[in-house]
Amino acid sequence: MKKASLVEMSAFVAIAERASFAKAAAQLGVSRSSLSESLRALEERLGVRLLNRTTRSVALTEAGERLLVQLRPLLDNFDAALESVNVFRDSPAGHVRITVPRPAARTIIAPMLSDFLRDYPAVTLEVAIDSNLTDIVRDRFDAGIRPGHRVEQDMIALRVGEDAEPTVVASPDYLRRHGTPKEPSDLRTHNCTRMRFASNAFARWVFEKPGKSLEVDVTGSLISGDSDLAIRAALDGVALARVPRHAVEAHLAAKSLVAVLEDWRPRSVGFYLYYPSRRQIPAALQALIESLKAQPSARRAGARAAKAAAAKVSAR
Repeated sequence: MKKASLVEMSAFVAIAERASFAKAAAQLGVSRSSLSESLRALEERLGVRLLNRTTRSVALTEAGERLLVQLRPLLDNFDAALESVNVFRDSPAGHVRITVPRPAARTIIAPMLSDFLRDYPAVTLEVAIDSNLTDIVRDRFDAGIRPGHRVEQDMIALRVGEDAEPTVVASPDYLRRHGTPKEPSDLRTHNCTRMRFASNAFARWVFEKPGKSLEVDVTGSLISGDSDLAIRAALDGVALARVPRHAVEAHLAAKSLVAVLEDWRPRSVGFYLYYPSRRQIPAALQALIESLKAQPSARRAGARAAKAAAAKVSAR
């Protein structure tokens, strides 16, 4: 039997892990027809069906399940072997694939992007914008950026910045009709835009002032992780929105939106770059890590985190 090629094995693993020809083709950067041909060639070479596919689904056969278990570590070791020679290059090279929520893309990735691409011309950076809590191991990402409280404990995490200063806004018309909340607890009687996590839990609105902290389970008729939709609902007088302040500065200046609960500060959470614990970090990912650590926002966030940790120790 002729040996299977690396292309065929990689095609099979990509399809099997994503249960989708389209997603696998996008990840590998090939056409669906090319991917299908590679899988067909592998199945013919082995003489067994590896995947059952219909127009709507893709599922592993028993033979496919067994092959996937054996192939995944082998392909990982192959990638690691190629990566091991990267240290002999003058400059890092490779493909870095990360997943980030839109606010982090705007405030953390965008400011360093041009310098990073200029400094590392042999590195390709792929940024997937997604606010869901992505399983970066399952979905084959090198790293992700998420708020600290949403990073899994078995990941290595590096604080790289803070989310934009959050603020609660509403239109003057909404406030005339429903009144202005004076305390965070007043929000329970208002229509508020909400965000749902992948776990199906809703994000609480957390507020702070010196010596006090409050969490409010708000309710409302719009559920979305997109700040643009939340701002639209606020501008139209439908609901209160908790959004990054920079996103509504122009509306605040034009008085089409009003900030409320200004004496209470919505809690700002730290953004962390996270990646799996492994013996060898790919050189391209290490270059990205160093670039993010050099950003002023990351240095400020790190200093604030250290100061907060020191304050907790001294309070014990």
